[in-house]
Amino acid sequence: MDPARWPLASKLLGIGLAFLLLALVSIALTLWVSWQLEGGAAAVNEAGRLRMQSYRLALQVQLGAPAAQRQRTAEGMDAGLERLRAGDPSRPLFVPWNARTRTQFAELQAQWPALRDAWLRSPAAPDVEPVDAFVSRIDRLVGSIEQQLSDWTAVLRGFQFAMVLLAISSTVVLMYTGHLFVLEPLKRLHQGLAQVREGDFGARVEKTSSDEFGQLAEGFNTMAAHLQALYGQLEAKVAEKTERLEVQRERLAALYEVSAFIASAETLPVLAQGFARLMRRIARADGVAVRWSDERNERYLMLASDGLPAALSDEEQCLPAGDCHCGQVAQPPRLRVIPIIGGEPSSRGHCSKLGFRMLLTLPVALHQQVLGEIDLFFNAPREVGEEERAQYETLASHLAGGMESLRAAALEREAAVAQERTLLAQELHDSIAQSLAFLKIQVGLLRQAMKRHDEPALQRSADELETGVRECYGDVRELLLHFRTRTSAEDIGVALRTTLQKFEHQSGLRTELQMHGHGVPLPADVQIQVLHVLQEALSNIRKHARATQVVLSVQQQPAWRFQVKDDGIGFDPHAALDETHVGLRIMRERAARAGATVDVASAPGQGTCMTLTLHARPSPARVAPSSSTAAA
Repeated sequence: MDPARWPLASKLLGIGLAFLLLALVSIALTLWVSWQLEGGAAAVNEAGRLRMQSYRLALQVQLGAPAAQRQRTAEGMDAGLERLRAGDPSRPLFVPWNARTRTQFAELQAQWPALRDAWLRSPAAPDVEPVDAFVSRIDRLVGSIEQQLSDWTAVLRGFQFAMVLLAISSTVVLMYTGHLFVLEPLKRLHQGLAQVREGDFGARVEKTSSDEFGQLAEGFNTMAAHLQALYGQLEAKVAEKTERLEVQRERLAALYEVSAFIASAETLPVLAQGFARLMRRIARADGVAVRWSDERNERYLMLASDGLPAALSDEEQCLPAGDCHCGQVAQPPRLRVIPIIGGEPSSRGHCSKLGFRMLLTLPVALHQQVLGEIDLFFNAPREVGEEERAQYETLASHLAGGMESLRAAALEREAAVAQERTLLAQELHDSIAQSLAFLKIQVGLLRQAMKRHDEPALQRSADELETGVRECYGDVRELLLHFRTRTSAEDIGVALRTTLQKFEHQSGLRTELQMHGHGVPLPADVQIQVLHVLQEALSNIRKHARATQVVLSVQQQPAWRFQVKDDGIGFDPHAALDETHVGLRIMRERAARAGATVDVASAPGQGTCMTLTLHARPSPARVAPSSSTAAA
């Protein structure tokens, strides 16, 4: 591959790697020589210790030192000779071996055992001549080592000098390479940029390679050629772009203004009149009419107008579809640009008499359903571009959305009223109706007691009637003041016991409450719905079941489940019930609001079991303990 075609990064990387390799080799050689010098110096020191130990051992023998002391000195000399022979890389310590040093060390090792035995066994003073001979051999070994160290020192200096030369040559080569591959191409690019800055778009940069700077030179030449080609038309294009941006800005501002107005309009007449005024200004029309269509699109009613004579607005308050240019019957609805020609048989002639020469109709449609029409009147024909058509259609869709929002708001208010009435009916059924039913039963008991002239029974019935009237009065008072069910901060278990105690008092039936497990306490709103469903189930037992005992079982895990069982006469759940019996329907509606379901299992003569199951996991509330089993 031609090096001239290499990328700049590859060139610089190749040069850098070459110098790095040379530097690493030089450093490695230097380190190796330094290692040799350190090991040799340690070997010289160790040999010097042997020389000192030799004289010490001879002196100990001469002075009659104990045998143990002489033995330790001899062992030290043995260890020193072994270190010289084997070396110690951790210090480091090793002899730079060659033929001469190996011969001298072998002679030293051969002489030492005989000398050692003589010194350790002879009680008399040793002969000095063998000691001097042994030390002389040590001196010759040291001299050989030092000579080699001197040679390695010379080699190290040579390597250091070579590294200096390498550093100088690397600097020179890198500077030349940077000038050749970086600075010179940058200089050419700078000169080309200066020429373009001065207005010379014919300037070109010479491409000398295919690397990054060659690509930059090629891109610069392409850019200069493009600028040279566009410079003559630059002012015209800038003016054109500026005009288009201004038009788009005006359209966005108009769209924002119309959207803000539609969002703030509260009634349909205000919406239509304000939209007509804004539409006339945006479209620069001479007159605008906003019409409302019936469901079959057979009639178009004038909702609002702006810029139209009063006579035309009054004349076309209700316009049959197809009777004039306004009020289109085309399907699907579309924007139409209609030139107005006087004397047309299909036209009433109002527009041409008033001087209008062009009509633009916009359908106000939502989900392919025509809600109305916008009519723009112009005194002179004009071209309507695609972008302008898109803007008008967008504004018309915003108007349709505003109309639909007003209609939805009206339906929502109506639904809210209906929901309030339904809630009121449910509250009446769950509170006052049950109390009145109880009072009705007590009145019957009162009449029976009066016929029997049973004074205790009369007194009990009168007391029950007084209690029932007081409770009914409290329910009515709360409906009037709060229009909501009374809430309690008590735990569901306490509320269930209170409900069963009240039921026992009213019906005389035995009740039992069974609580199983420990679960997350129910939120207050869910607790209210659960209590109302259970109250309705107890009310049905009192009215229809003819039972003697009622058991309320509550399972808290894994999901809340409430079961109300009685031992009454039961009924056929598949049989049709009278429409006046709305209790079961209300129970299911309340359960649905709490994310629960109601199941009723019964058979004639086998009692009834109503099960309320909460499927939605309740949000954590304050944790309150609950007993596993309780009776009320």
